[in-house]
Amino acid sequence: MTNSSSIFTTPVTAADINTTQIVDGQMARHLGIEMVEVGLDFMTAKMPVDHRTIQRIGILHGGASLALAETVGSIAASYCIDRESSFIVGQEINANHIRSVREGFVYARATPLHLGRTSHVWDIRITNEEGKLVCVSRFTVAVLKKR
Repeated sequence: MTNSSSIFTTPVTAADINTTQIVDGQMARHLGIEMVEVGLDFMTAKMPVDHRTIQRIGILHGGASLALAETVGSIAASYCIDRESSFIVGQEINANHIRSVREGFVYARATPLHLGRTSHVWDIRITNEEGKLVCVSRFTVAVLKKR
């Protein structure tokens, strides 16, 4: 991505993120999360609804939805800062679960509501393969200076 109208401070692609940010030994890889799209002002990731992400009654676990939301929100936020001097950490996340999912994939699209100097607020919408809303999440990160 090279368009100067992007909110992201460093050019990045979904493939870059999948090889450098979503790595073995971490939750996102364990859950099968993959980045699928980087736009000018959003990022979208997908996650399978399978044995790793369902609850005992066979539907998508709410905690898995939150892990997906925090993953895509954190990655997106980390590309909106000066990565040489700063880093982000999650401060708060909430969610409303709208619809259950039993199979296939869910997609989380993170768009910023606020990109401040010391905090960001992200809106994350999770949809099913038909584009129907599954979960709405709001995610807040703190932007901290490296020491």
